Amino acid sequence: MQAKNAFLGHYRLRVTYRAGIATRERILDATRSLLAEGGLEMTTVKAICDLAEIRPGSFYNLFPSKEEVVLTVVREAIGAVDPGGPDSSETVADLVQAYVRFVTSEPVIARVYLIVAVTGGLTDRTIGKRLLRHHQSRVERFRQAILRETGGSARRAEEKAEQLVATLTGFAMHAVLNPDFDLPKQAERLLEH
Repeated sequence: MQAKNAFLGHYRLRVTYRAGIATRERILDATRSLLAEGGLEMTTVKAICDLAEIRPGSFYNLFPSKEEVVLTVVREAIGAVDPGGPDSSETVADLVQAYVRFVTSEPVIARVYLIVAVTGGLTDRTIGKRLLRHHQSRVERFRQAILRETGGSARRAEEKAEQLVATLTGFAMHAVLNPDFDLPKQAERLLEH
């Protein structure tokens, strides 16, 4: 009897886990669709729940806020075009190209990321800390690539990495605001310096 109860308990956990994964995917899919259709303004928790055909309680069991689900969608979009990790042998050019690929292949998500970074990052400490960690991680990857390619001092590599990330962020902002801005060309020129 005890073995049967243990089996049933394990089975229920697996079913609940699978249901949670499916609900999470429906939430993420709904968020992507809403962002693509109407941007951040139309992407409300209610709209996400309606499109995903779930109740708000299910949403809040998986995500504490709209901003968190949006940042999850952004993180996944970045990961899709930037699969390298901090321990890989990526070059500065690889990192710049991944940044450009993200902005050019996911313009809606790039726009949303910039909006959340500016508005949410300044008004919500949790989101601000998460965005700062992402920035620091990106700078660290550039720093490591610079050190692998040029050697030199760690301090100088970090300064150069901060400058590159800041410049790319400015380029991304320009590209989001002006569709005629040639981000790939500007990024290529950045690599020449």
